[in-house]
Amino acid sequence: MTALIVFGIILLALSGVPLFAVIGLSGALAFYIAEIDLAAIFIELYRVASAPTLIAIPLFTFAGFVLAEAKTPERLTRLSQAFLGGVRGGVPLVVLTASAFFTAFTGASGVTIIALGGLLFPLMMKEMYSKNFSLGLVTSSGSLGLLFPPSLPLILYGLVAQVNVDHLFLAGLVPGMLMIFILGSYSAWRSPTDSVKGRGFEIENAVAAIRESLWEIPMPAIILIGIYGGFFTVTEAAAVTAVYVVFVECAIYKDVDPVRDLPRLMRESMVLVGTIIIILGAAMGFTSYLIDEQIPMQLLDFLKTYIQNPLTFLILLNIFLLLVGCMMDVFSAIIVVVPLIVPIAESFGINMVHLGIIFLTNLEIGYSTPPVGINLFISSSRFGEPVLRLYRAVLPFLGLRLAGLLLITYIPALSLFLVELFK
Repeated sequence: MTALIVFGIILLALSGVPLFAVIGLSGALAFYIAEIDLAAIFIELYRVASAPTLIAIPLFTFAGFVLAEAKTPERLTRLSQAFLGGVRGGVPLVVLTASAFFTAFTGASGVTIIALGGLLFPLMMKEMYSKNFSLGLVTSSGSLGLLFPPSLPLILYGLVAQVNVDHLFLAGLVPGMLMIFILGSYSAWRSPTDSVKGRGFEIENAVAAIRESLWEIPMPAIILIGIYGGFFTVTEAAAVTAVYVVFVECAIYKDVDPVRDLPRLMRESMVLVGTIIIILGAAMGFTSYLIDEQIPMQLLDFLKTYIQNPLTFLILLNIFLLLVGCMMDVFSAIIVVVPLIVPIAESFGINMVHLGIIFLTNLEIGYSTPPVGINLFISSSRFGEPVLRLYRAVLPFLGLRLAGLLLITYIPALSLFLVELFK
């Protein structure tokens, strides 16, 4: 009977039934078979909904939707180009920095490719970069900002794993910049010499770009200084950010109409948030069943038969998470997988903040990993190119990011240095 239920649930998932329904059904059936009151699922949903940190997710999500609706991508691209466009490898750095900034605020790499791709890809082609190189860089850069605050996946991981979000915001800075440095160095090496010939830094363009983006430049600083300066909490930072973004885009730049656009953006952003919360509640209910049945402990006992040290565990974890990143969106992966791996990682003495950075680095790489990384198909649709061409285009960047992943995984100080410094 149990085997039939599991088989039926797998069929539902493969047929496109929403993830929250599949997980909720799994939890309900599991509790029913174990003769546990189904109210346990709703208790978990209430517990999740009442968590103070959860309020930050809808506020940051809404701010990201407003920025995506406005002309922030264009201003951000011009600002990056004014300072970086005149150096060797400068245009790829424009792609990397603009994408990282935008993904950090929207929390969705697909949105970055759609919003910035139309600006950055033609810019790369204009600067005489090859088509494959340009496609690979733009596609790989789409998920680059997931480690930077106020990334929604960082907040969600903190909520699920019960880790301090302030620590996660700090921990992601150095690994995120390491990834940009690795890809930027490779891009500089691959850059055509003629692309910057006769061009240098022009103060007039820089001043004009700063003046144009003057109100958007301080946003990351407001969040980081506000939180780590002790002025407000993560939740209060989300509220300040949302109010600031609405004021800037509606009252100063006037890119967003407060009557016509804001209600629509509120509705669209809250649909995404509602989806996350429903999946989270259903998954936590199912997870409580797994914990009651000691499934993680049984899995740990099984793994310890074959794995004797943390290094081997981390190798297998990276392989597993790369596969997860290919097949699941980052929010679903965090909700479903994190509760299962946290007890195992703790048994090997792995810091939970470090685990979070490893987890998200794998997922952001998985977004552009062949054959089923979602960014590959988004880029294929956005640029009108066959997906097989995207497979070839991203391979060099995939190899570089895997090298960065190894450094992040096996040098915990990269993630924990700033956390220890600001304790």
